[in-house]
Amino acid sequence: MKVIDVENVYLKYPSAKEDTIRGISFDVRPGEIFGFLGPSGAGKSTMQKILTGTLRDYRGSVRIFGTEMKHRTSDYYENIGVDFEFPNFYGKFTAMENLKYFASLYSGKTMDPVTLLERVGLHLDAGKKVSSYSKGMKMRLGFVRALLHDPKLLFLDEPTSGLDPANARILKDMILEQKRMGKTIILTTHNMHDAKELCDRVAFIVDGVIKTVDSPHALCKSGADTKVEYSYLCNGRETKSICNLSGLADSQDFQYALKEGTLTSIHSKEQTLEDLFIALTGRRLQ
Repeated sequence: MKVIDVENVYLKYPSAKEDTIRGISFDVRPGEIFGFLGPSGAGKSTMQKILTGTLRDYRGSVRIFGTEMKHRTSDYYENIGVDFEFPNFYGKFTAMENLKYFASLYSGKTMDPVTLLERVGLHLDAGKKVSSYSKGMKMRLGFVRALLHDPKLLFLDEPTSGLDPANARILKDMILEQKRMGKTIILTTHNMHDAKELCDRVAFIVDGVIKTVDSPHALCKSGADTKVEYSYLCNGRETKSICNLSGLADSQDFQYALKEGTLTSIHSKEQTLEDLFIALTGRRLQ
């Protein structure tokens, strides 16, 4: 069973000369965190707008929960949660008032907003107007809003953008918790560290085209041989050397230093997702 099934999708904005999305195909399985990894302007957000039903003038097929998105009904939004990179709230309302209002839009039972605010460290600021919130506070509030109605499918657009490491860690732990609960998650990001840590599979997207889809681990292992950098003492001085992991056993310097006990450090330099992205696309993630 597929939660999302996208086949040969194209989309052209009315004012554009060319397609922004060009022949994209992929699928997402239940309970999977699927990431779109690419630089700004690559088409990540446009693809997300197609998946959330905001853009319906696409060509091709986009089926979610078995329904073609061109024919989706308002019931679709009972089952999805969306966390925007730049979330909008009612600035004159407090955080609690905002959450209670959004909760009222759903037909089913919603989660306790107080509990969610506590999880992201906003419970002491629940009575403050959102207009006084920093970007990081609004990001955390937007994440809470996406979880409020306990959706089956989550769309997260740069969820850790603008957050300090401690708060980013809280949100990433909560994302992984949602996965363990069986939720399906679409993560749109240009943060390679988030993608590698969170995603089961990632799609490299640039200029509206998917270049490759695989697990972060498989992608990192698919490219060039891992490098090994080591240091050793030679005539009283520390010397550094580097070679391929596959050739380490044949390195005379390494074998001699290992035998003589003069090896002072050794570490591997694995290919990163960004290294592979640049190799495949000629573009950087930022």
